[in-house]
Amino acid sequence: MDPAAAAAAEEEEGREKPPVIYTMENKPIVTCAGDQNLFTSLYPTLSQQLPREPMEWRRSYGRAPKMIHLESNFVQFKEELLPKEGNKALLTFPFLHIYWTECCDTEVYKTTVKDDITKWQNVLKAHNSVDWLIVVVESDAKKKNKTNILPRTSIVDKIRNDFCNKQSDRCVVLSDPLKDSSRSQESWNAFLTKLRTLLLMSFTKNLGKFEDDMRTLREKRTEPGWSFCEYFMVQEELAFVFEMLQQFEDALVQYDELDALFSQYVVNFGAGDGANWLTFFCQPVRSWNGLILRKPIDMEKRELIQNQEATLLDLRSYLFSRQCTLLIFLQRPWEVSQRALELLHNCVQELKLLEVSVPSGALDCWVFLSCLEVLQRIEGCCDRAQIEANVSHTVGLWSYATEKLKSLGYLCGLVSEKGPNSEDLNRTVDLLAGLGAERPETANASQSPYKKLKEALSSVEAFEKHYLDLSHATIEMYTNIGRIRSAKLVGKDLAEFYMRKKGPQKAEIYLQGALKTYLAEGWALLVTHTRKQLVECQKHLGQIENYLQTSSLLAGDNHLTEDERKDFCQEILDFANQQVENQGQKVILPMHSFAQLKTLHFDPPNAVVHVGGKLSIELTLLSQMPIPVRVDQIAIHVHFSVEKNSYRKTAEWLTKHKTSNGVISFPNEVAGFPFSRNNLPALELYEMYERSPSDNSLNTAGIICKNVHMLLRRQESSSSLDMPSGVTLEDGAHVLKCNNLILEPGVNKITFNTQAKEPGTYTLRQLCTSIGKVQFVLLHIYPIVQYDVYSQEPQLKVEPMTDSLLAGIPQKVKFTVTTGHYTLKSGDTLQLSNADAMPILYHPESKAVIYSNTREKISESSLRIQSSEKITSISLPVAPAYHVIEFELEVMYLPSATESAVEKENTTNKEVHRKNKEKQKQDNCMATVDQKVTIDCPWSIYSTIIALTFCIPFNAKHSLLSAGKRKYVQVCVQNLSDLCFQLSDNSLKNSADCTDLQLVPLNPESQQVIYSKQSIFFVWELKWTKELPLSLQCLFSVSFCPATSEEQSLTLKPFTYEFQVENFFTLYRVKTEIFPPLGAEYCRTGSLCSLEVSITRLVELSEVDRDEALTESDGYCTTKLMYEVVDNSSNWAVCGKSSGVISMPVAARATHKVHMEVMPLFAGYLPFPDVRLFKYLPHHSAHSMQLDADSWIENDNLSVDKTVDDQADSSSTRSRGSSHSAASGEHKGLPMPRLQSFSSGQVFNCSAGMQILVIPSKDDHVLEVNIT
Repeated sequence: MDPAAAAAAEEEEGREKPPVIYTMENKPIVTCAGDQNLFTSLYPTLSQQLPREPMEWRRSYGRAPKMIHLESNFVQFKEELLPKEGNKALLTFPFLHIYWTECCDTEVYKTTVKDDITKWQNVLKAHNSVDWLIVVVESDAKKKNKTNILPRTSIVDKIRNDFCNKQSDRCVVLSDPLKDSSRSQESWNAFLTKLRTLLLMSFTKNLGKFEDDMRTLREKRTEPGWSFCEYFMVQEELAFVFEMLQQFEDALVQYDELDALFSQYVVNFGAGDGANWLTFFCQPVRSWNGLILRKPIDMEKRELIQNQEATLLDLRSYLFSRQCTLLIFLQRPWEVSQRALELLHNCVQELKLLEVSVPSGALDCWVFLSCLEVLQRIEGCCDRAQIEANVSHTVGLWSYATEKLKSLGYLCGLVSEKGPNSEDLNRTVDLLAGLGAERPETANASQSPYKKLKEALSSVEAFEKHYLDLSHATIEMYTNIGRIRSAKLVGKDLAEFYMRKKGPQKAEIYLQGALKTYLAEGWALLVTHTRKQLVECQKHLGQIENYLQTSSLLAGDNHLTEDERKDFCQEILDFANQQVENQGQKVILPMHSFAQLKTLHFDPPNAVVHVGGKLSIELTLLSQMPIPVRVDQIAIHVHFSVEKNSYRKTAEWLTKHKTSNGVISFPNEVAGFPFSRNNLPALELYEMYERSPSDNSLNTAGIICKNVHMLLRRQESSSSLDMPSGVTLEDGAHVLKCNNLILEPGVNKITFNTQAKEPGTYTLRQLCTSIGKVQFVLLHIYPIVQYDVYSQEPQLKVEPMTDSLLAGIPQKVKFTVTTGHYTLKSGDTLQLSNADAMPILYHPESKAVIYSNTREKISESSLRIQSSEKITSISLPVAPAYHVIEFELEVMYLPSATESAVEKENTTNKEVHRKNKEKQKQDNCMATVDQKVTIDCPWSIYSTIIALTFCIPFNAKHSLLSAGKRKYVQVCVQNLSDLCFQLSDNSLKNSADCTDLQLVPLNPESQQVIYSKQSIFFVWELKWTKELPLSLQCLFSVSFCPATSEEQSLTLKPFTYEFQVENFFTLYRVKTEIFPPLGAEYCRTGSLCSLEVSITRLVELSEVDRDEALTESDGYCTTKLMYEVVDNSSNWAVCGKSSGVISMPVAARATHKVHMEVMPLFAGYLPFPDVRLFKYLPHHSAHSMQLDADSWIENDNLSVDKTVDDQADSSSTRSRGSSHSAASGEHKGLPMPRLQSFSSGQVFNCSAGMQILVIPSKDDHVLEVNIT
């Protein structure tokens, strides 16, 4: 059946029934020849079973296979159904031909059936049809009625031999098809499988041939005479076939390809490359009845396309109706709305490109009807919940319909004040005539698009009702989905409508809302346009203050023309110059619309003045007005405050905390945008070119913004964006004014002068410009601008001229007198109390310099100084208040480096190693001494005490050196300062004036230079004639002066260092010897060598020996010593015990020897191991029980684990003590003995610095040599 005829019949039926959703009912045609009664009996089962099982459809060109259910339209075979040559209609093409027979008799087959099959096949061959099938139906009933018939196989074999020689599968047997048996079901299954396979093969083959022919036709589109309409009908035939197979996606692709092909031709036509067949679509538009989406096929428009009589709107309407039908079948209704919006906008542009003649308003009618038609079509296939959840897809159509209805209202005079005139009425009649009669499918619908448009254009009231309903619905939908900008845009159109209808109150609400959004997002042009609408609205409402404010913003808006800006500015000036009875009532407006504060400059720059001083403030104002404006007054309102903290009032503090240049810049502010979008990213714009794939010619060029998602992101509205209402001016006594000025367009400089009166902080709060009865006020000057007025107390400051004052040499000190509010008179002096340790040196050429408060030099005068025994008087020059006097003096501190003030080394106490390192760090820093001076000032009854810190440039330390019994004292002088000094006249004296002691100097007598951070050593030998006391008090002195000093007339006090030397006699001598193994000449690595330690007492019993270690028995005295052999350089391995305790007689030349074995680890000249000697003192125990020494001391064999600077801690001692106390049961722990180091010089090591040659072992392959 022809689909067009079927659709026409359905349309005819639809006129008598309520509107329904039409669908395609076409199926592939299969012809049936032979026994028609037989087929009729089998048709119900066949039509029911055929589509039940799906078949895999494999297509060419690599397209994905699909599972389809085959249905067929079985019709009686007629030769007229066979396709003629050149017929491209696939829907009427019979895909398979079936011959039905249930012949069981050979005679009947020969006489009748065979001839009938022969004729049937000859007709098929004549039309080149090779898709056929012969079905032989077997029935048991006929077998019983005729006994002389041949077996069934003989008839089937004859048919196969006669007609299916090479295609035996084209003859199938259907056994007892009407019975319900397993044999019958198997026969049906085999038959249906064969039928589906042959039908799918025929379908694939014929469809592929059709596609090849269609592709060939499309490739001829560049040839003259090619017709798009003809090609359209061919490809639509393919779409019909896909739809017939329920492959709606493939069918939609065909229409999309047609859409794209036609659109490309229209674009090429606009570029000058037009096809001849496009002229058919350029005919004037005479009908604009909108889209028709309520029927599957609009046969009227299809015939127009087929006859090449369709307009552009007819083609687009029909094409979209077919796309819409398929999208509904695919359950994608929201894509319908998206495509519809694109279609409507594209059609408007295509009509312009093709230069089609369209009556005014016709396109608006077509778009309006189409929008409503699409919306109602979607509503018909979706429930209310789905529609509300997908408003974002349909709101665009609502908005477009609202826009077009507004255009029609303005066009037809339905929005004017007087209503439509005769010309408007004639235009309305013409537009309604172009709609034609209402379609039958919507005739009974009360809310059809046709009726809505006709009613809206019928009267002013009806139009207002429909337009407001659409606008409010659109705004609500946009708001619900978060598209606030679009909602505000519709609101602006609504405000324009209200202004036309003399409803400014309602219009203002929408305009203010839109303005608020545009200001927040920085849309400058939209802000300007909205303000122009708003200023008219405010003028009609009589809102004087708002009107003037908006006018000032527009007067300074550069997006307007110069004449427009001048008109708005003149409006403000006219109002300002009006004479009113009540002069007290002024209109206060924000300053930013009138002028902008750019910079502010203080003079003096630090904005700090004293009481009575002068201050000037220069403002830079950028006038936004397009013409010069005479200003009555510009005033700065100042807030005065007194600081609670007195230190804020000092000029020094204020100067440190103020800007130096005195210029304060204010942030740039776009006129009318007090809250600009400075935090938004910059535009990322890129060029875009689209070139033709054939000849690479440029088709289109454009600009793409890649960060549009960041720029168009909506910001939440906040209360801070509201325009300030009720602007108030602060009242205050402190106001700076400038009168009668003319502000030129652009930059203006205004200077304010003031004289400081009261001390405190003055904050600039507001700036006010007065023009008649209009005042422009800057509510808050930000950043905060302040100037300070201070009343300062006189001050005296004494500070060194260098980083540090050095003791012992003249140093310069600067005196700074800040007069403050005190005026120095003749005779005013500074009285300094003299100190013996710090004399003040006077130079007659000393000068005093007087500066102003801004550090400008005023004058210079000689300084007069008078000194007495106790007081030094300095005469101050005459100076006014708030000035500064500076002069310099030389002072010299006379140090006395005693044992308590100077770092020294005591020979009786040695620090631990860790403390020695800390002491070395401290030695690098100079010792300091604070010297206080009392000064009496003329402005105060109280004395001022200042402290000067002096650094001792030298550090001295001493050490005792020994050579057997001979003793030497070494003094090290370190220069810790940055200067170089000359040293002379060094001496070392015994403070007790002992005649038996002689200090022999070993130093050069000439002068020596000691450089910065360097040291010089002085050495004296001690010689005595009889026994000396245990302690000697020594005094070292050396004269010094700066090495770079040109004059040495000043006598400097020498540097002295006092120290004490104790226990300096040599008590013991330690000698170490190493012997090679027996029979060897040298020591070898890895071989045991003999080590002999000899400890010799050099003096008899003395006072220094009387301690806990001394044991006296029958006049024979002994003392306990502990020795220890260590090798810190790891050259030797001590075998056996390396330490022990000995009992040493206290008598001259008493000797004790210790033997042990050592092993050299390296070859070369190796230094001897170190031998250390300690006093071994018993523990002070509170217990009465005395432990047996033999139980915890083993002579020569005690192993003690300790370091040089720590006490002994022997594991063997611990273990023995623990066992003994456990046995006795009286102690929990054993009292441990103590070790005491000898003083420096009491033990002399004869072997210090000695080395022995060690040769490598012969077996060593690697030679390691230690070189020291």
